[in-house]
Amino acid sequence: MVSSHKPGHTSDRSVSQLSRRAFGGVVGASATAAAVGLPATDAQARAGAEERPFRAAARRGGRRPNILFVLGDDLGWADLSSYGSPHIRTPNLDRLAREGVRFTDAYSGSATCSPTRFSLYTGRFPGRTKGGLAEPIADRSVGLDPTHPTLASLLRDAGYATALIGKWHCGYLPDYSPTKSGWDEFFGNFGGALEYYSKLGLGGEYDLYEGAVREGDAEYKDLRYYTRVLTERASAYVRRDHGGKPWLLNLNFTTPHWPWIADGDEEQSAEIVRRIKAGEKGALQHRDGGSVEKYKEMVEDLDRSIGEVLRALRKSGQERDTLVFFASDNGGERFSYNWPLSGNKGSLKEGGIRVPTIVRWPARIDGGQVSDEPVYTPDWTATLLEIGGARPDRAHPLDGASLAPYLLKGERLAERELFWRVRGERALRRGDWKYYRGKDGADQLFHLAEDRREQADRAAAEPRLLAELRRAWERTDKELLPYA
Repeated sequence: MVSSHKPGHTSDRSVSQLSRRAFGGVVGASATAAAVGLPATDAQARAGAEERPFRAAARRGGRRPNILFVLGDDLGWADLSSYGSPHIRTPNLDRLAREGVRFTDAYSGSATCSPTRFSLYTGRFPGRTKGGLAEPIADRSVGLDPTHPTLASLLRDAGYATALIGKWHCGYLPDYSPTKSGWDEFFGNFGGALEYYSKLGLGGEYDLYEGAVREGDAEYKDLRYYTRVLTERASAYVRRDHGGKPWLLNLNFTTPHWPWIADGDEEQSAEIVRRIKAGEKGALQHRDGGSVEKYKEMVEDLDRSIGEVLRALRKSGQERDTLVFFASDNGGERFSYNWPLSGNKGSLKEGGIRVPTIVRWPARIDGGQVSDEPVYTPDWTATLLEIGGARPDRAHPLDGASLAPYLLKGERLAERELFWRVRGERALRRGDWKYYRGKDGADQLFHLAEDRREQADRAAAEPRLLAELRRAWERTDKELLPYA
């Protein structure tokens, strides 16, 4: 479906209702596409052109796309100005949204860092693998099994060059590394967080490597602000000649994850490093620092950095044939702006798992579109494998659904269930309904189209639906590994 609205802030739900009134769509099957951020005349010209979820660009066939998959770290759903932030300005990501598709109901695969990355790299629920049970990985005992097929290994086998730049967080050397799991190249950090200048990790270890495959491999020394270093590396990668191969670049920033240090805060960095070296536990978490303004600086710096990589892509002449994806690995932390959602990182309430998500592919998908279709991380694995011409491994079936027919042909997605499980919480979404159980053990039911904040519990009013969704959650749960 296609709808138009005037520039300026309009709630996502009001856009969806407008398209439903215009074309008679039904709840649970509505995938709204709207002209966003365009002049009113352009939006009006597009409105009513065709009753399809997406307007795929005219060109068909041609080369497989390059894939630039960018993850922010702990970025909240409404932390971008295009998602409603009242104080953070993100012009580069807003432009990406105008040129592509902005998803309003997109979710991460889990509520913390490494399980979501497992769901992206494997296309499966984190609970399918031992490493995915860690929420998140905090030691060397588990990781992503190098024998498990991944997005990178499957695309590499299909002819892609592959690289991961930035945060890995799926296991440590000597047993686990991106270069053991399908990425030809790796430059970044293994752990869940690091101090932005010194590159010291949670255990006080130096954590910046290049191409590490064995314990003891040389560390890469660069004491500049980490976001700058990653941006330079990624820009160089997209400009490089890859010998005619399409490429996959997973660009995983640590911004705006704690510690709350912006570019230029070298004195604050030195103080945190002093505390780390003195053996102070939790110094890197920076619980006594940060502010809304500091967080704003970090998010706006992330936006500038992504803009720099996108300019390098444009200058390389590959922009049209590159699918760019941007999202966060989970919901925001304590300085994030999540309104109107409840909860944040670590929770299966909407604020912990609903994330900003943008897709652009000029050769195949028209810009200026908004989708309210519920999608989540494992879907993108299935989608990119299909678009890249790679076959999933039959022994490790995917849990996500490919969105390629939806994105490229305007086909509707069948109603399905999105499943989440973390220790002490459970959630399942079907259409506009969400089943949720928190740590208090009480089953709750929310109608997200009417109540994104999850405050109106409909469990008592809809007992049959509640029981049905609970049984659906439990069926999937039985297929997964149990928590220890």
